Order: sequence, then C-alpha cells, then structure tokens
Amino acid sequence: MSSSDSEPSSSHARDGGDHKFFRQISRDRLLHEMLGSTKTGDSKAWKILIMDRVTVKVMSQSCKMADITDQGISLVEELFKRREPMPGMDAIYFIQPTKENIVMFLSDMSGREPLYRMAYIFFSSTIPKELVNHIKSDSSVLPRIGALREMNMEYFPIDNQGFLTDHEQALETLYAEDAENSRHFNICLNMMATRISTVFASLKELPFVRYRAAKSTAPRDLVPSKLAAAIWDCISKYKAIPNFPQAETCELLIVDRSVDQIAPIIHEWTYDAMCHDLLDMEGNKHVIEVPSKTGGPPEKKEIVLEDHDPVWLELRHTHIADASERLHEKMTNFASKNKAAQMRSRDGSELSTRDLQKIVQALPQYGEQVDKLSTHVELAGKINRIIRDTGLRDLGQLEQDLVFGDAGAKDVINFLRTNQDTNPENKLRLLMIYATVYPEKFEGDKGVKLMQLARLSPVDMKVISNMQLIAGSPENKTKSGSFSLKFDAGKTKQANRKDRSGDEETWQLFRFYPMIEELLEKLVKGDLSKSDYLCMNQSSHKEESEQARTGSVRKASAPTAVPERKATPHSMRSRRTATWARPSSSDDGYSRQPLYDSVLKSASTDLKKLGQRIFVFIIGGATRSELRVCHKLTSSLRREVVLGSTSFDDPPRYITKLKLLSEKDITVAPAQPFNPQYW
Repeated sequence: MSSSDSEPSSSHARDGGDHKFFRQISRDRLLHEMLGSTKTGDSKAWKILIMDRVTVKVMSQSCKMADITDQGISLVEELFKRREPMPGMDAIYFIQPTKENIVMFLSDMSGREPLYRMAYIFFSSTIPKELVNHIKSDSSVLPRIGALREMNMEYFPIDNQGFLTDHEQALETLYAEDAENSRHFNICLNMMATRISTVFASLKELPFVRYRAAKSTAPRDLVPSKLAAAIWDCISKYKAIPNFPQAETCELLIVDRSVDQIAPIIHEWTYDAMCHDLLDMEGNKHVIEVPSKTGGPPEKKEIVLEDHDPVWLELRHTHIADASERLHEKMTNFASKNKAAQMRSRDGSELSTRDLQKIVQALPQYGEQVDKLSTHVELAGKINRIIRDTGLRDLGQLEQDLVFGDAGAKDVINFLRTNQDTNPENKLRLLMIYATVYPEKFEGDKGVKLMQLARLSPVDMKVISNMQLIAGSPENKTKSGSFSLKFDAGKTKQANRKDRSGDEETWQLFRFYPMIEELLEKLVKGDLSKSDYLCMNQSSHKEESEQARTGSVRKASAPTAVPERKATPHSMRSRRTATWARPSSSDDGYSRQPLYDSVLKSASTDLKKLGQRIFVFIIGGATRSELRVCHKLTSSLRREVVLGSTSFDDPPRYITKLKLLSEKDITVAPAQPFNPQYW
C-alpha cells in the first residue's frame, strides 16, 4: 500500500527545486496530497473531514481552519462523537490504523443507509494487513471507498524545524526506578518509533540512524539503542513505498537527556525562553493587562505567540535585552511618522518606550501592525521587571560561571547565604547545575548541608538525586541513607565543553549553548565518536563519512567549516566574550529592519539550496535553547536541522518530571484536554 499515488511531495534541492522546510512539507501534504487529491471527477463538492483525537492534533499543528476550508471542507467532525447522517456528501477520514477506528469507520459506511455517500480514507501510519482484510470483508463498504492510503503522518510539527511525538511522560515511563518492569515501557518505545519513522516516510528520506551508545547494561542506559533499533525496523519496511529512496539521504542522531542535564534547567536569556520561563504561559498563550483605549480600568488581553507574527519571528531567538532595544527602535520609527513624536517629556528627556507606545497607538493607519508591536512591548517590559525585581541577572551570571568553570563552591555558598529570599525553584535550579558540574560536592552528607543552607525540602533534594537515574546506574549509595551523585567516574571530564573564544557574542549571559550544538557540528565534520555514537546502517564508513561531511545527496555546496576548538579544563561550556551593554560600534549581525520585513524572507532566499537534512531526536524532552541552536546551525552549516523530541519542556515542567522518577507507582496520566479550533 503506497503512502500516496502522487509524486514525492518533499521535492526540494534534491531535484533542483527551492528548499521547503519541514513543517511546510507537512502542511502541503495534508492540504494537497490528502485533501486536494479527493477533488476529482464528480467529487469536487464540499466534503466532511473526520479525524480522531491524535490526527486532529497532527492537522492543527500544521493547518488553520481557513486552509482546510479552501480545500473544500465544510465541516470537521470527531470520529467517536455522534454525527448526523449526510448521505448526499462525501467524507474524508484521516485516522490512526487501529482496530477501534476501523470498526467505527465500518459502522459509518456499511449497510443500506451509510452516513456518507463516499469515503476517502487516509491512515496516519502503516495499517496492519489484518485490518485491511477486515475492511475488505465487508462487501457493502468496498464500493463506497474512493481512496485507501497511508499518509504516514503521525508526528506533531511545533515549529518550522521541530516536531514532537507527544509523549509527555516519556521521562517517567522510560527512566524511573524499575521503569523497565512496567508494561508502559515497551508500549512507549514502540509508539515513539512508529511516529518518528512516519517523519521519514512522509518526507521520503532514508536516514543514517545514529544513537548514543550504552555505557552499561542498565535498561535506562539502553533506551537510545532500543529506540534506534525500533525506528530502523519501521523505516526498513518503507523501502517498498514507491519513490522511497534506497540509499541514505539524511542523518538522524538519537540522544537522551543524559547528554546535557543543564540545558533544561539553566536560565536561557532569549526572548522566547524568558516568556515561557518567567511568565504564566498556557502553551503559547498569555494574558496581560493593557491600558484601556477608552480611559477606563486596564483590560485583559490574550496574547498568542505564533509563527504568523513577524515581530515574534524576528525577536524570539534574540537576547531579551536586544529584543527590548529593537522594540524601542521600532516604536521610535513608528512614532517618527507623527508630529507628536517630536515632543519631549516634561523634563526634557527622551520619550520612554511606554510614551512612544501611547503615541504609536494613536496612529490609526497601522492597525494590526501597531497592535502586535504594542503587545511585544508589554511582554518585554513585564519580563524586564521580573528580572529586575527578582535579581535574576546575578543568579544567571553565577549559573553560567559554574557551567564555564569560573565559579565554585565558595561562590555558590556565598550566594545562598546572602540571597535567602531567592525563589526556592531558582535555588534548586542553581544546585542542580552545581551538582552536574561538581558531582563530588554532593557525596555523603555534603548535599544535605547544601540543601539545608538553601532552605529546600527533602522533596527538592530528591530531584537532584533523581538526576542520577538519567545520567547512569545508581551504584553508589552511602549506608547512612544520604545519596551520592557520582554519575560516572569520567563523565564530568567527557562533558567538558570546548573553548569557543572565536565565537563572539555581544550580550552578557548569552554564552551558554546546549551540547547538541557541539554534537551536530562534530557529526557534520565526521568527528563524532563512532564508539560513543553507533550507526544502525550497514553502509561503508568511507561513503558514510563523505556524505556526512558534504551533504552530497542534495546538490549543495559543502557546509561551512566549523572552527577547531581547544579544551577548557573544568568547564562545562566554552567562554565567550560578553558584556551586558552593547558597544555603540558593535555589529551583532542583525539589520534594523522595518516591522514587517520578515526575517524569514531573507532566510528563505539564502537557504534555497541546502545539503542533506540532519534530524536530532532527544528522548525525555527538548528545550527552547536546543530549538534555537537548530535554527542557528541551519544557517551556519547550510543544512536544515530538524529537532524532534518526546515533549517540549520549560524548566518548571522538567523539574516536576524529575520528581516523579522516584515514585514507586507511576501511572500514565490522562491526556490533557485538547480543544482544536476545528470543533
């Protein structure tokens, strides 16, 4: 059974066309290859789209209701809800290939009075033969089937270059104490493998599958290798799909949170990360109070941070101080179009951003643009107030000094003694970083004393000890009952970050980078350790190395060389030149463009021809800093880097998951209510 009767939809630089990014291909396949393909012959009339609870999330992450309507869909329904019969209309089913779904479909379309005239069925992943036979066995249904295809799209695009498998509890299911004895362990791994493999089936890509090698026989340490084997088993079956490549076309690197336990907890200083870390966000939504346009009390306004907002696209990966500066410049630019902008404040000083905001809001000709800009001014202002009021800058400096080897025990103890009022969560995050860089400082009762100094609870202490469950087998426990955080005898040395003094950053607290940046650069250069990162494929090392270096499958120039780096002793990340205030002569590489000169316009021009894709999948949750790095490396390596993970976690959520690792009875919680825009 083919994934589609049409030509490969992932046409890009490989066949001479312009490069299409990951989510755009997913969107095009759903709208044109699936919905559009049903508009043939006498079936061009309006149709009904029926989805289950998983496929509606797949659809909603890529397409808006207006996109679906443009393809001739008049109504969207849920498979397991009571539906009104419409025998004069055709229906499109986009569903998972499960027995329950097939039974429901057959009940809709069988008998003398089916709910719909014709049915076009598209499955999100490979359908077992026995289910195909079950459909064929109903002779009344067969004449009413207009199409029966596998779309192989059971992943959830969250970004132009990112996707999830929607396994929020993967960390607890796979890494908790005695997790391997739970029936959920293999279920989780197999479903994860199925969903990841549909990414490659959908894009018509055959990857080199690399994974972090196990350093012990502990089941938790074997998770990446087990997932790699399951993915390879799924992908191997896709070679029978028409137009599916028979030789490797891309790279897949599978790691887990053990490669970097600092990235999920350190304060990341980009506008995107600060929004989700410091503000009360619900997904990508946040409610703020804005001044009333009628002069009354402040009004509540819901903000949605999404890719359709060009201001968000431009600023999300910039330092919060840089974002604030750019917003002020944009406000100044808008205000200069009005004579009122020539005014000064009463004391003769320059107008503040808030004053400029009021002036700009009075310019009726800009409408939506002004509204979006004002929204970001409010958000950035709120974040900056939180940073100032909580003393977060000093904490952030200490965090990064620890990571780069510029601070030690004395600095941590001094901070805890002099900042007793610091938020408990922030103190816990500091100690988690300290424990990762200096695990020997938590041996015996040293960790207990530090937690007492920080006035943290035993539950918080358990979070730190649970980090060991991810890092390696908990072998060293003292008789006194206190824990040892001796993750791995050589691990601290191996995890030391290489010096990046050649990479200059103009903003203080912006020198942190997640480990996947270094791993991906080594992968491209062919320097990734073959003993630490094994490959499932049987290709020759010479061919594999050459393709890894040049991305030769897609006709593209060789990637930009990555500068050599020197090791820095006792440093988890490299040092970078950094000052909080940008020098006036400094050029940060960004042009000061007008509001709606989207960054993606210039990016898409520069990235029309890219080398082969690189996919990196992180088991146990990815971070915003890791997504930022994927965007950054796409430009520097000239190869699209796609980040996949089981979930997308902000620090508070990740800490909650760590707490659950030592719970004896871990049950899979019910899925969070999901209310898509379609119903």
